[in-house]
Amino acid sequence: MADTRVKICGLRTVADIEAAAGAGASYVGFVFFEKSPRAVSIAEAATLAVEVPPGVAKVGLVVNADDAFLDALTARVPLDILQLHGSETPERVAEVKARYGLPVMKAIGIADAGDLPQIDLYAAVADQLLIDAKPPKDAALPGGNGLAFDWTLLANRKYWTVPWMLAGGLTPENVAEAVTRTGARQVDVSSGVEAAPGQKDPARITAFCEAALT
Repeated sequence: MADTRVKICGLRTVADIEAAAGAGASYVGFVFFEKSPRAVSIAEAATLAVEVPPGVAKVGLVVNADDAFLDALTARVPLDILQLHGSETPERVAEVKARYGLPVMKAIGIADAGDLPQIDLYAAVADQLLIDAKPPKDAALPGGNGLAFDWTLLANRKYWTVPWMLAGGLTPENVAEAVTRTGARQVDVSSGVEAAPGQKDPARITAFCEAALT
């Protein structure tokens, strides 16, 4: 699994960034969704982004954001990727990609085989896909709920036309199994490396990266 790439999402402090980069993460994620305990403001993210080492991609997670917010965000924060984690349509994904000239990662929630066809729809317009567990209907958050889905749904599905990233309920304890069972080349974690909601644990970040990268 040495070629697995890791994304640590929901970073809120310089110490979080140092822990993620030091552990070998390829991506760091900033959450711009007020209901999330991991949320940061545009001003906070602008300060944090300059601390990210070269070679580590800065990802901005937004949920059904309008152009006004994305205009303000991209003007202040030097992001490398926009992650759309709401109910954005394929048409909206294409609009965002064209308007901002940044690679777009679209999150797709999976609960059962009936959710798989949408992956191809979004693969036609997004630069990357994030395959996550579908949140419960009463969930306040579209992601970061610590829920996993049936990984066998993705087994041997390596034919998608864009890179994809596995998310949902991943932890230092199960990420190696998840990679083995799905063939994922990229993994994303947020709550799985926290001591409390929104509070990253450097030791768990290191353990997660070690498990995913070895």
